[in-house]
Order: sequence, then C-alpha cells, then structure tokens
Amino acid sequence: MATGATPAQAGDVVADRLRAAQDLYDRGEPLDALIAAVHTTGLSRAQRRRLHAEALNGPLALRLETAARRDATRLRHAIDLLRDYLAEVEPSVKLRLPVARRLACHLIENRDAAELAQGDELANLVAATAEPSKRVRKGLAWYADLPVSAPASLFRLRRSDLVPVTEVDDVSWQDGRLRVTGHAYLVGLSVRSRRLNRATVVLRGPRWVPPIAARTRRVYHPEATYGAGEPGCNYDWAGFVAEVRPWSLRWRAAIRTAVHSAKRLLRHRPAVRDTTTWRADIVIWSRGARATGALRGPAMGRTERPSGLRVRPGWWVRPAWNSDRALQIVLQPTRAELTRVAHDGDQIELAGFLPGTTATKGRARLGGHRIAADFTPVEGGTEFSVAIGVPALMKERDARRLWIEPKGDPAAAVMMEGAPETHIGVDRREVTVLRDRRDRVVVSAHRVWPVITSAGWSEDGALTLGGSYPDTDPGPRDLVLRQRSGPTYRVPLERSGSDFSVTLAPGAMPRFGDTVALASGAWSLTVAGGKGTTAPLRVGHDLLDVLDEGVHVVDGREYRLVATRFDVPVLVAAERRPDDEKGAGGVWSLRRGHYPAERRGTLRDATVYVSFEGRSYSDSARAIYEERLRRGDDREHIWVVKDGAFVPPDSAALGLGPGIAPTVVREGSREHYTALARSGHIITNTLLPQWFRAREDQICVQTWHGTPLKRVGGDQRHMSRDPRPAAWYRQAAEVANWDLLVTQSPWASEVLRRAFGYGGEILESGYPRNDVLADHDRTELASAVRRKLGVPAGKRVVLYAPTWRDHDRRNSSVRLDLGEARRVLGRDHILLVRGHMMQAPPVVPGLVVPGPASLVRPGPMSREYPFAIDVTTYPDMADLLLIADVLITDYSSVMFDFAVTRRPMIFFGYDLERYRNSRGLYLDLRTQAPGPLLAEGNDVIEAVRLIDALSGDYTDRYESFVHTYAPRDDGKATPRLVDHIFTTPTP
Repeated sequence: MATGATPAQAGDVVADRLRAAQDLYDRGEPLDALIAAVHTTGLSRAQRRRLHAEALNGPLALRLETAARRDATRLRHAIDLLRDYLAEVEPSVKLRLPVARRLACHLIENRDAAELAQGDELANLVAATAEPSKRVRKGLAWYADLPVSAPASLFRLRRSDLVPVTEVDDVSWQDGRLRVTGHAYLVGLSVRSRRLNRATVVLRGPRWVPPIAARTRRVYHPEATYGAGEPGCNYDWAGFVAEVRPWSLRWRAAIRTAVHSAKRLLRHRPAVRDTTTWRADIVIWSRGARATGALRGPAMGRTERPSGLRVRPGWWVRPAWNSDRALQIVLQPTRAELTRVAHDGDQIELAGFLPGTTATKGRARLGGHRIAADFTPVEGGTEFSVAIGVPALMKERDARRLWIEPKGDPAAAVMMEGAPETHIGVDRREVTVLRDRRDRVVVSAHRVWPVITSAGWSEDGALTLGGSYPDTDPGPRDLVLRQRSGPTYRVPLERSGSDFSVTLAPGAMPRFGDTVALASGAWSLTVAGGKGTTAPLRVGHDLLDVLDEGVHVVDGREYRLVATRFDVPVLVAAERRPDDEKGAGGVWSLRRGHYPAERRGTLRDATVYVSFEGRSYSDSARAIYEERLRRGDDREHIWVVKDGAFVPPDSAALGLGPGIAPTVVREGSREHYTALARSGHIITNTLLPQWFRAREDQICVQTWHGTPLKRVGGDQRHMSRDPRPAAWYRQAAEVANWDLLVTQSPWASEVLRRAFGYGGEILESGYPRNDVLADHDRTELASAVRRKLGVPAGKRVVLYAPTWRDHDRRNSSVRLDLGEARRVLGRDHILLVRGHMMQAPPVVPGLVVPGPASLVRPGPMSREYPFAIDVTTYPDMADLLLIADVLITDYSSVMFDFAVTRRPMIFFGYDLERYRNSRGLYLDLRTQAPGPLLAEGNDVIEAVRLIDALSGDYTDRYESFVHTYAPRDDGKATPRLVDHIFTTPTP
C-alpha cells in the first residue's frame, strides 16, 4: 500500500515447526520427515516441552496410528524412530499426554520392538481410542479402561483427559443481564440428573482483576446426548444457564482503569479509558471428577454474533468469540467513532470524533498500514479525518480495521456507533466501509458483491432472497449452492437494475431434468456469471437482527438459512428425525432393542432394494425392481433412501400402468431396521449395515457393483496382516449374510469368491444393470438421457470416468486439460466428467456444473454449448455408458460394463505404477486393455481425436476381453435373475 508498510512481527517458532510437520503429514510424507521437522534446535526448555507435547499429541501420534493399522514392517520402523525421539522428551511431558498417547509412549519405550510390532497391543489401543474409552472409578480417581497392559498409574485420567465438551446455544441479554445457555459435560461421565452434577461459568480477567463466578444452574438438555456420539452415556442434564450482571464487570474494570490512569498521570500523561477483556471458563464437578476448560463452540447463526449492551454513554459490554471459538466478555469504551464518509475522485475521506480527548497530532492505521490523519480539537473532544487513496485500496485483498493513534495515547479502534454503512462503486469494484461483529469500522475494496436485504420462506418451503447487486455488467447470473465435498446446484437470478431476486426450493432442486432434495449439511451461497467470475454473497447488516434463522420443515426435512461468520449466508439442510432415533443413544436403542425384537416377528413377502447404501436409484437393484414391475409383481417393494437422495418411481411413472407403488424408508430409521428384519428378500450392491444379520428364512442377494480390476476384500494388502484388521472381521460377518452372489463372468466369480471368502451360491447371469447397454431398442432412452444432460444431437460424447485413489482421496482425480481438449476436439465433441463418489469432487477450469442456466447459454469454454459437463451426481452410470461414444477411464470396473457396447475405450494410466503398488490390480493393462494405455493427458486427447483409426488396432484384444469378462451381458441378465430368485414364494 502506498501509504505505509505492515510492520514485521516475530513468528512463533514452535508453531511454525508444528505447522510444517502437519503439512508433511497431510501430504503423506514418512515419519522420519515429520520428526526432522519438529527438531528442537535453538529452543528454550519451555519451547522444547511445548513442541514435544504438541507433536506427540498431533502428527507423530497420527502417523503411529496409521502404521499400527497396517503391516508389522511399517509399525516396526515407526517404533524404532519414535523410540529415539522419545529418549529426548522429558518424562513429565509424556505423563501429561492424554491417556492413549501416554500408554503408546510407554509401550514403545518399554517393550521389545519386534514383539510389539508383531503383537496387537498398539492396534487394539488405536481401535479402542477411536471411540470414547470406558471410565472406571477407583477410590476418588477416574481411570480409563483400555486393552493394554501397563502400570495402573498410567491409566489415571489427568487434566489432558478431563476436558469439558461444550457448546453454546445462545448468548443474549435478558432484563439487563447477559444470559449464556448451552451444554457442557465430561466425556464418559453420564449426567442423568442434577445430583452430583455442578457447573460454574467463571470469567477470568487480566492479571490481578478478581474473577467473576457467574450464577449458573444445570438444566435438562437432551440434545447433548443426541449429539455426543457415545452409546451408553446420558448427558440429558448437561445443559446450563449462566447469567452475568454488567455491574460485576464495571466495578472490577473501574479499579483496573483507576490504577492504570494513576500510573499514566505519574508519567505526566492524561488518563485513557481502557478496554477490559474476560475469558469465559466453565468449571465442572461431575461424579467426583473436576475439570476446567474454555467455554467454546457457538451454535451456527445468531449465537456467533451476540449483540452488545450500552451500559452508559460511551461504554459497552460486548460478548465476542476469539479465533479459537472461545467466549470472551469485553467491557469497551468508545474512544473513537465514525461520523462521516465522503468520496471525491481518487480519495475517500473518513471523518470521526474522539470524545473526551484533546489531540492535535497523531496518525491513523488501516490494518498494519500507518497513514496520515488530521486532528481538530472541538468542544467535548477532537474531530479527526483520514484520507485514503482509492488506487492504494484497490491493491489490497483483505478487509482492514481502522484505528486512530493520537500522539501520546494508545491506539483506539474506530467504532460505527450508529453511523450508516457505505458502499462506493468504482467501475466493477467497490470500496465498502462496514461494521464487524463488534461494531468496529472495517474498510475493504473488492469487486461488487451481491448483498441480501430480504429473505422469506413460503408455506410450500420455497426460499426467496432479494437484495442489491450493482454490478455494471448486466449479464445473467446464477445463485450457486455448493457443499464442501458434494454436488453443486445453480439457480438463475432475476436482475432489475441494481436489484436481484431468486427463489429456490431446497426440497426440490433441479438435477438432470429431475428434482432432488438438498443433502444434509451446510451449503454455501455464491453468485456466478459475467466473464466467468464468482462473487461471494453476503447478508446485509441491517437484516441480521431480524433474519429468520428458524427451522422450516418440508417433506420430512429441515432447512435453515443462517448467517455464519457474522454475515456469510449458509443454507443448512438436515433430515427430521424423531427423538428416539437421534444420536448414538438412539442408534444403540434401535440396534440392541428394536432390531432383535423385529427379527423375531413374522417374515413378510417383501423385497428391500439398496443401491449404494441408499444414495441412488440405480444399478442392478433398479433393473430388478423395474423388471418385476414390468411383470406386474405387486408384492411389497421397499426402497432404502439415504438423506432424501431420490424418490423411487412407481409403475405409473415408469409407463408400466398404475397400481404398484414402492414403500420408501429412510436409511437409519426405525422403519429401516424393521424392513431388514422382516422382509423375505434383500437386494443390494454394496455392504449392508454392520448391525444386519440375515435370518435363515431370508434371501440376501448381493449383486456387487462391478467386476473388479483393483484388488478388493481380502485380496487387499492390509487385510492379510496379522493380527487381522477390524475390516476383515466386518467383511466376514457381511459375507455370512449372502445367499446369492451375482457376477458378470466366470473370471469374476473366481476373483470375488476368493476375495470375500464366499462359499455360497453364485449366479453368473451377467449384470442386470447392463441390460440397457445390450438392448436393441435403446434409441429412445438414449435420446431422453441426452436431453437431460443438454447434449445436442450429432455431438460425439466422450465419457471420462476415473476411479478413486485410496492414497489421495482429498484431491480430484481428473487430470485432463479441458481447454486443450476443447481446442483439439472442436465443437462436435461433448466431454462428460464422472468423478468417483469416494474421491474429492472434480474441480477443473472449464468444467460446467449442469443446471437450468448452463444448458441454455454458452459455457465459459464454448460459444454454443458447454464442452465439459460434470455428471458426477448423475444417478445411474448405465445411462451415461448408454450415450457415450468413447470411454476414458483408468482402473475402474466401468471398463467391463462398457465393453458390452463394443465402443472404443482409452486408458489414462498416469499413475499406473503407484496405483499398482499401493492398491494392486488383477489385470495387466499393458497387455490386456482393450484400448490404448497412455500416461500423458495430451496423448489421451489426441487419441480421442484419432479414435476411429486407433480402434482397429485393438479389435482382436477387445473381442477377447468381452468373451472373458462380459460373456453373459446379452440384455437378458435381469429376466434370468428374477426368474431364479422369485419363481418360488418366500417361505
């Protein structure tokens, strides 16, 4: 910035080394690199102790846990490295670690390394600490019950173990008192009543200022139990209500101010009103255990922006949250207030007033930049003005607070104190002077942001947002709803001058020509369009106090529009669950009580369909269901639906005549447990819930979700280690439920039988989901799919469908340059990108998220239609394979399905060696792939351009591939399977 420079600040060397180690851990670097990053060179004893404590409770412990879950060789190497590291750590540091970390250190230092690596103690310790450990009381102390052998003193719960779990639901003013409500408990120690259960909120101020013990009482708060995630623990009486009188703050702050003022007067300086900050701690006495911790964790929404109370002219009590989301109470004088903002050419003038202060010299500070300021003494104080250059502001990226520094006095934050907020347009950008959550003045420059000034819900659950968006570009805009690791939706904005409005139905969002409810979680809101830019959406500060943040129920789902981080709008979706199904306690009751009771009931002639754990209406379960409806089978059909992901069609919607409608059960609900306990047939393509155990009179059909190329089940390396991992036992219990395994080929039968240790019946009928690919009358369906995706007739469709990477699930596996693909392939191609549901969503420049707007206007890389369309959330992969002219994949089982079409395939194996070493493959793609195997993205694009010429080189290999891996996919797999299963009624 032209007006100054941010002063350099000394860094925290311990924090820097810990951050470096965490970065190495996140990148998957080996343990020795992590240990090297947390070296203690040049540190004091206190710094070494802190570094050792946080490293052993952070990245080093996490790497040890990873090694313990894998093979003995890796674990032995980790033990040797950590033993050398622990030799330099003071015993007191190790003793203060949480109990699980403490025991791990003891085992590493005191057991034979080879014996420990080959044994199962560390693995058992890691598995046990994944859930809250059982607490055992001995005398007046509490101990952890963990499956390792060590001295009893090491199991004792210490301060690091007894950390209160807190959440604050509301911070508000009631009758002039600050009321704080929420819940707080100690993990593993149930609080079923007020008896032996106390909590006190204590405000601790600076140095010698006496603490304040707020009046606190325990209240009934069952939501704490629901959200705890601990079966068998009850925290119904963990709720608390605390009240603080402002007078308690004022007299303590007055004493502190008097002392500081006296010190300043002795130095011949005028007295200055001080800001005093108290941190809020909560002290819990629960069943003989006592613990103290910060009161942290505000509920999303209004609780994050508590209002202040003006206790007398120029003095405010303001609750606030620090960067660690811990509650603070601030008694703050208004030493500087904003009175006016003026714009003149390239200058913005901020004028204000310093009450009770006489100053003629000084400076201002905008963030870390010091700038000139003019001071004029007047009656009752001093007026000041600050001139800021607009070009200098435009170079800044961050919002900055304004401070005034009168000569000889401490800096004072400039407060809004009721002054109007200001937006100044500068071309397509704007300079804003706004307030933050503590009413301080914040100045920033950025491109024009849309601001919500009105929000309302209709009776049918539609949300209408209105606001201001004075962008000079009049082009169309979309409201974009995005989940951190989920799909994206776009809804067109209606613009009228500088105003906008948009209406969306969270329970019926458009997706590929259909509608679907928003998945559970928080959805961010942005505005996209106009030269490919994305603008963050904000809630107008005048709307914050009256914003409706309540729950709105639509079709059994809950939706809330909340402002988080002060003014950032978020749409929160969730399933509406009965109280007896909430939390770990509800799940425990369903599994241990309801499900066993239902298993003893009479079996119904019903079929349960589960596709990808209830996430989609797709795959072989869909094909079997539709075939049965086509035959007029009116027995009970039950679809398991997870998180409102889809609505299964009835016979009328499928064009098969009225009269047959499926039953929908919510995944995890009481009805879900009942359906799996009492239905005669169960059709699934993935693992069923761990709590499910098939009855002798049930028929469980496993269609699996593809012929495997990458190793699965027991063939994976980690599944063969000794001791067996938990996943091995889960798989064994799951496979014991199967009565019939459906496969695509004799080769797949052999692989799956060995990988899963399955000894039951196998039906090599081919995959029902692939019948549509071999159907001779599939033109009409293909046209319908093209219309859903907005693919014009005559365009060649290229489907890019990479699989997921176990070793790198956080990053997208899409490695094609879409701009280069668009240039080389031209306008007669459409690229469909199908990311894997277990991989991070594909985020690539030029990739268009489908929606009403993207299908009718040019995309950012095309002047006619979008070239690359994200079809990751399209419900059924079979539809995409149906319209694809060329398939690009890597190690996905989709190759075996697409082979049914005899259309060309290209294999993009940019990380073939690493993938083969980490996961393992059943085939050698270099000699068996029915298409070119390439390692460079540009070569893949060129192969698509020349695919007609290249295909002839792989004709014989392709036919051999189909004969070996898809010999029964002739379009009749579904009738064969239905005849096999349902020819005789359920016993």
